[in-house]
Amino acid sequence: MKILLIDPGSINNKSLFNKFYRSQYFPRSLSLLILAALTPQKHSVELYQGPYEDINFEDDYDIVGITSITPYAPYAYDLADRFRHHGKTVVLGGWHPSALPEEAKQHADAVVIGEAEETWPEFLKDFGENKLKPFYRQTRIVDPKLIPCLNMYNEYIFQVQATRGCSTGCEFCCMTNAKFRNIFRCRPIENVIKEIESMPNKNFIFSDSSLTMNPKYTKSLFFRMKNLNKRFIGMGNTNVLSKDEELLNLAKEAGCIGWYIGFESISQESIDHMGKKTNKVEDYRFVVKKIHKHDMMIIGSFVFGFDTDKPETFDLTFNFVDDVGIDVPDPLILTPFPGTPLYNRFKSENRIITEDWLKYDLEHVVFKPKNMSPQDLTDSVHQLYKDFFSRKKISKRIFKSIQLGYYPFINVINQNYVSAKRRYT
Repeated sequence: MKILLIDPGSINNKSLFNKFYRSQYFPRSLSLLILAALTPQKHSVELYQGPYEDINFEDDYDIVGITSITPYAPYAYDLADRFRHHGKTVVLGGWHPSALPEEAKQHADAVVIGEAEETWPEFLKDFGENKLKPFYRQTRIVDPKLIPCLNMYNEYIFQVQATRGCSTGCEFCCMTNAKFRNIFRCRPIENVIKEIESMPNKNFIFSDSSLTMNPKYTKSLFFRMKNLNKRFIGMGNTNVLSKDEELLNLAKEAGCIGWYIGFESISQESIDHMGKKTNKVEDYRFVVKKIHKHDMMIIGSFVFGFDTDKPETFDLTFNFVDDVGIDVPDPLILTPFPGTPLYNRFKSENRIITEDWLKYDLEHVVFKPKNMSPQDLTDSVHQLYKDFFSRKKISKRIFKSIQLGYYPFINVINQNYVSAKRRYT
């Protein structure tokens, strides 16, 4: 069989970030690489990444697989419709089709729901036997040993997945209500090391929801990575990063140059309301100081629009970020993604303004905030982008990144800078 795999997120956004950042560090989508690795070698697999206008809808593909998150769902559906118009069998999967499989099925011959390690091989088998089912749903926890090593391509693989799942339980997170995806699991360390060793690139990120869910596992992994001569960024939670000195030491020795931390809010009331049990606002200042002490940078996300947020929240957040010196602040608009408890609550409260999925991108307000208007929320977050990414702030961060040796990851800063200038000025 001849199989084409597409991630519409890599071909529709034409910003400078995508043209440069993706071409340099994201030559393949992680989801597509996993599907390719799960496909028997007797089949031909093409992972498409290029301009939309270069897609050949009339090529002799037997199967077209498309994965999608919510803001790219309209693009995925458009691609699926066009391929089906030309007689191709289309299967949809990913976060959005898994959350709304009936919607996705209107544009596909089959929908893969949930994780793919067992459902994708089942789909391929059924297709070969002409017994295709409309839905392929993961019905049990995927054994982390089944997560394949992505070493089939001698090229950049910028994302590595050591663990899967997250049990924190944040109301707005897609994992919170996703069957089995909220169950935390660790891959065999040997498999992770093998994958990292196979990469020709030196820099990568761990795509794990958090490397601090199981500190014992992460310490063992970092210990094994000491002599691999790699540099990476990982995601972690403040409750562990503020206290575990051994973890930070091992992270630095393994090549960690930074942590992505979901601070989410500087209000403990908001943190408690969203259900993020790992965050104590009183620890924020200390964790920033501790990580900087180890010469690692911090990318910090802050979400705005919670029911407990007030107009003064924005200035207070800017002052905090500027005061403690978070290297890359990432202000986001609260977004009730389909399938999350937040979406279900807002839906029941009649607070969803639009279900235009293109606007579910963390940049648009798609619900009725409690203590401000949608426009006020939009304007306030846009102003934060301008303040966080002024030329003076960017220059300061670039200089610091050169001093501390994490300049290759300055593209993360460029992403926000270019995005902010494009959207909000």
